[in-house]
Amino acid sequence: MIGDITEKSLGNQAMTVAKMAAQKEEIIEAFDDPNPSLIIQPIAEEIRKSTGAGYVVIGNKQDIRYSHHIVEHIGGIMGTSNREVFEEGASIIYEGTGISGEAIKAKTPIYDAEGKIIGVSSVGFLTTEEEKRGNEYRLKLFQSSIFIILIGFSGAILIARRVKKLIFNLEPEEISFLFKEKEATIESIRDATVAVNKQYEVTSMNKRARELLRDDQIETGGKIVNTRLIKMIESIIQTRKSLINQKFLFGHQLYTVDASPILLKEQTSGAVLTIRPASEIEGIKDELSEIKSISDNIRAQNHEYLNRLNTIYGLITLEQYEEARELISDEVRERQDIVVFLTASVKDPFIAACLLGKINRSKELKVQFDIEKDSKLEQIPLSLNTKLLVTVLGNVIDNAMEAASRAKGDNAQVKVSFTDLGSDIIFDIEDNGNGVPEEWQKKIFTEGFTTKDGENHGLGLAIVKNTIDLLHGEIYITTSDSGGARFTISIPKR
Repeated sequence: MIGDITEKSLGNQAMTVAKMAAQKEEIIEAFDDPNPSLIIQPIAEEIRKSTGAGYVVIGNKQDIRYSHHIVEHIGGIMGTSNREVFEEGASIIYEGTGISGEAIKAKTPIYDAEGKIIGVSSVGFLTTEEEKRGNEYRLKLFQSSIFIILIGFSGAILIARRVKKLIFNLEPEEISFLFKEKEATIESIRDATVAVNKQYEVTSMNKRARELLRDDQIETGGKIVNTRLIKMIESIIQTRKSLINQKFLFGHQLYTVDASPILLKEQTSGAVLTIRPASEIEGIKDELSEIKSISDNIRAQNHEYLNRLNTIYGLITLEQYEEARELISDEVRERQDIVVFLTASVKDPFIAACLLGKINRSKELKVQFDIEKDSKLEQIPLSLNTKLLVTVLGNVIDNAMEAASRAKGDNAQVKVSFTDLGSDIIFDIEDNGNGVPEEWQKKIFTEGFTTKDGENHGLGLAIVKNTIDLLHGEIYITTSDSGGARFTISIPKR
């Protein structure tokens, strides 16, 4: 490549010198003299020496030399043909051998004042000059290459050390193995696991997470769009502290989310989310709370029945037998009446059990719980998922009892009525609490909206709304006669 470049460069230089000589006024005018070489030879030699050319030959149309660096050759016939120059007026560059030796040559015509070709300017650079220049270029290239190689080698060592430090001195095959191991580990985790960066973009997630998080949680490009998840990630990035047992509603199911920061050089670069069904945790908590509840109930009932037994004992001691019988009958009749009413009015065991449980719960909260006596629920189609309906009733009744208890204390009241007349099943749950302001009625079913203090609130009514949508039903909020809230639930039979 250097040889080609040198040859081309010398050819262009030879042509430049040849044209410079051909355009010299002294040389053109000398053609009219009786002895042109006396004028042309000194000028040609001056050009040759100043440009470093091997020779500068000026000849006429008869190929007679007027100049040459070897004086003996002046007046002789030029060694190469000038036919292209004289016939076509062409300027040519070529490599050839003449009496001066092998050279890179350039020839160009010499024109007189009238534009006629009167001679030729021939300039050559000997191949020894080409080799000399090529060797000079090669030496410079070699020196530059050595310098570049030394810089590259030093840079490569520094970069390699830096890279090795960043990848914990691991080899490529070790990195590949760790990547596969991490992938297998994540995929084997039964809970949904998601890793995100500071831009809320998912960097990795396992199969369970891909099944769970739909388009309303993660957009097509792999970016978190759930506003509550984004706030959670923001909190972790800012505080660099983990969050646990955060309740989220995905679809129609409640999940618990734990989140931990990803730390890189004491800076948070993202977060890892672990998502699992709340029912698993709730199951354990329910078992513990059930044991505690049973213990508390036994203690309360023991105290209650001990008081009643003492009363009955006192009445018997005072020989007030009729009053004792009446007290016993009232106690038995109240519980029997509730069970008989629910058994007769509600044909679905799940709904009946739910209402009976809420009656017992109301006694613990000291809330007066009344069921409208004319309520009936006898025509429930087999296609209706009453387990979902129980979820709705349980949440709404619990909210009503809590609202009434906060507002009225021991005077709290909750009324429930239901009917299956017509094409819909309708439930009315009303309380004597503070009611729901009109500006809240649209957003009260939004996940995370709550008026309670503390975390993990604002999910019950969101679950209610999603479950009612699943049942193709409707829920309405109005003001009850006592000034509290009335929730009307309508579920189509078909």
